Amino acid sequence: MNFDEITNDILDKGTGRFVGPETWARCATHLCDSGARLYELGRMLTSGAPQSPFATPTGITSEATRGAPGTVHAHNGERLNGGLTQQGTHLDALGHFGVLPDAWDGHEPFPAAQVTYFGGLSQHEVKPNPDAPLARLGVDSVPPVLTTAVLLDASAYLADGEMLEPGREIGRADITSMLDAQGLGHRGILPGDALLIHTGWGARWGDPDDGTYYRSGPGLSRLGAEFIADFQPALVALDNPFTDPVCEGQIDGQHEPPPGMLPNAPFGTHHQNLVQAGILQIQNMYLSGLARDRVFLSCFMVLPLLIKGASGSPVRPIAIGSPSASARAT
Repeated sequence: MNFDEITNDILDKGTGRFVGPETWARCATHLCDSGARLYELGRMLTSGAPQSPFATPTGITSEATRGAPGTVHAHNGERLNGGLTQQGTHLDALGHFGVLPDAWDGHEPFPAAQVTYFGGLSQHEVKPNPDAPLARLGVDSVPPVLTTAVLLDASAYLADGEMLEPGREIGRADITSMLDAQGLGHRGILPGDALLIHTGWGARWGDPDDGTYYRSGPGLSRLGAEFIADFQPALVALDNPFTDPVCEGQIDGQHEPPPGMLPNAPFGTHHQNLVQAGILQIQNMYLSGLARDRVFLSCFMVLPLLIKGASGSPVRPIAIGSPSASARAT
C-alpha cells in the first residue's frame, strides 16, 4: 500500500474506507429476503462477565430511583466505570496497537516515543501526549459499518463442531478450504466485507465468569491475517478474546506463543491487522446463532460510539440473513 497517495482522512479509516454505496448495495439482497432473520452478535455487558486482563475491569452500578421535586417524574440510571472501550464485545480502532523497532526490556520508562502505527504514523502524530486521547487513528475515525458479512465456521469444518483447541492457528489453507466447503469459493472475500470466524470458543463465555475464557483460545494466525489482507475486508471479528491464537499458559508466561508468531511478537495478528493492513477488529462476538443456521452470507451492521480519541468502543453488532435450507429443515 502506498501511503503517500492516500489522504489523511482515508488513511485514518484503514480498510473501513471501502464501506460505502457498494457495500450498502450488496446488503440489499439480504435485507429484502422474506426469510431473513436478525441475529444479535454482541455479548451482554454485565459486571459478572469475563474481563480482559489487558484492560481495567468494567463495573456497572445501578443508582437509586430518584424524582424531580415539584414534578410527577421518576428516573433511573447507572454508573459505568473501568476499561469500557476494551471489554466485552468491542471494536479495536487502528490506534489501539503500535509497534516498537526492538523488544522492550521491561525497564521503565517505556519508550513510547519509538512506537509507530498504521501508515507509518509516529507516536507524536497519533498520541503526542501519553495522557491525552488519540489525535489520529481513534475510534471517532471509524465510519458506521454497513456491509456484507462472510461467516467462516471453523468449529464445524476444522473441529467437527467442537470448539477449537487453545493456540490453534487458523491459517491460509484453513480459510481457503472453508470458503470452498461453504460454497463461497467463487465469491471469496470482497473489499469492505466483514469477515466473521466462528471458533466455538464463545461457549466458555459465562456470567458469572469461571476464569477460563480469557486464559487462552484459538485464533486467526499471523499468516492467515496476511492472506486476508489482500482482499481488504473492513474488519475481522471472532468469538474469542484476543483475535490472535493464545496457548494455554501463554498469558502467565508459562508457554511460548503458537509457532506462527514472530519472535518477540506474541500478538502478531493484532500487529498485522491494525498496524500493517489497517483492518479493524471486533472481539468477543456471539456467532453461534449464525453458525447454527449456516448463515454464511448476511448484511452486517455495527456502529462504534463517537468517543473522541478512544482506542476502541463497545459495540452491538447485528446481522440480517437467511438460514440455509438444511438449517430450516432441522
